[in-house]
Amino acid sequence: MADNRVSARVVPEGTLEVISQVEAAALRNTGHGGLYGLFRRCALAVLNAGSHVDDPTVIFDEYKDFEIAVHVRDRGIKLQIINAPASAFVDGVMLTGVRELLFAVLRDIVYVNNEIEASSRFDLHTTAGITNAVFHILRNAKVLRPQRDPNLVVCWGGHSIDREEYDYSKTVGYELGLRGLNICTGCGPGAMKGPMKGATVAHAKQRIRDARYVGITEPQIIAAESPNAIVNDLVIMPDIEKRLEAFVRTAHAVVVLPGGVGTMEEILYLLGILLHPKNRDMPFPLVFTGPESSREYFMRIDEFLRHMLGDEIGSFYEIVVNEPDVVAQRVKEGTRGVRAYRKKHRDAFYFNWRLKVDPIFQRPFEPTHENMASLNLANNQAPHELAANLRCAFSGIVAGNVKEEGITAIQAQGPFKIRGGERFSAQLDKLLQSFIADQRMRLPGSDYQPCYEVYS
Repeated sequence: MADNRVSARVVPEGTLEVISQVEAAALRNTGHGGLYGLFRRCALAVLNAGSHVDDPTVIFDEYKDFEIAVHVRDRGIKLQIINAPASAFVDGVMLTGVRELLFAVLRDIVYVNNEIEASSRFDLHTTAGITNAVFHILRNAKVLRPQRDPNLVVCWGGHSIDREEYDYSKTVGYELGLRGLNICTGCGPGAMKGPMKGATVAHAKQRIRDARYVGITEPQIIAAESPNAIVNDLVIMPDIEKRLEAFVRTAHAVVVLPGGVGTMEEILYLLGILLHPKNRDMPFPLVFTGPESSREYFMRIDEFLRHMLGDEIGSFYEIVVNEPDVVAQRVKEGTRGVRAYRKKHRDAFYFNWRLKVDPIFQRPFEPTHENMASLNLANNQAPHELAANLRCAFSGIVAGNVKEEGITAIQAQGPFKIRGGERFSAQLDKLLQSFIADQRMRLPGSDYQPCYEVYS
């Protein structure tokens, strides 16, 4: 066994302690694809936390000898792990936090396969059916906590940020934590880890012993953005659309830190939903923030959003630069408004049922070359519909950058072709070029070859 590999047997602790023989058989079927392949990929991502590589094809190639097997015993289940990354262990024993996340992966994959996808309980072709599926996945993961005031802040931002931006994200998390606010992110490194790390110190100072650090991810992104060690509630959603809906349904406020195309996808998803006429009177605190060095970054995003969606879009968010305490104050104040609104309308604090999510934001978008080329990016459509299509364009670029299937498709067929009107194409190309110049597309030190071409 190589020094950087460890083999071990692991038992669960309070996450998923029993499974059926049928479930175990599905997880033992090592044929092409299937449940085993999905579990193996997600498990490796959890065990490889802290990696400085964001190309899943490189990770899977490096650990091609990694194996994981599920054994059913009279007293429960046990995982047999072979050739796992040594960083997940200390003295041959798996870190407790890593073990918790590993069994969270198993819990969600089994639940989604049996109760969501293979069941007739949820009509995934309808808005209500999809939202109910999102709710049940979160409830099964015990992420929804009733009888608590609104205090969950979703922090979005990139995995590829510089040291100054990372330190600032920690300070933002610290200020949020001092005010008793919990943190939810995409669970990875960079601007996803920073707020959690800052909040842990603040929560300790305030003697908050049940602090929450929620990470929401999906199978195609988890390998490039492995869960950081601070996450204590991990949820694996089936796809990016359900992941994004889980964010906005559970959030009481959203803070956007510097990031790249993935962050733009998240911004466009949320703004597209808030633009819907049925959501216009709903309080939803949204703050863009970063250190002084990111001021130009947020000005470029603001310019792009106003150009594409109209100046009205600026009323949905506030840009606060280099004032983390002000960010936390704005968020805390905003959650009070959320509480009053939910109470008035008898809506749950833990899940935003009243939020209208149009089907165009729920239908899974498959970023194939054909689908990317056929996106309608003209501005002669309703703003929330244009935001939805723009979201798909950025989602495709994310896939081409860091998702295994997207990378493979680019290698086989060349860059995605994105077409729009002349004004749109110029604005999009300007924004994407700035992301490349700032090294926001991939981790620093990685050579970046654009996975897209923009045409008028």
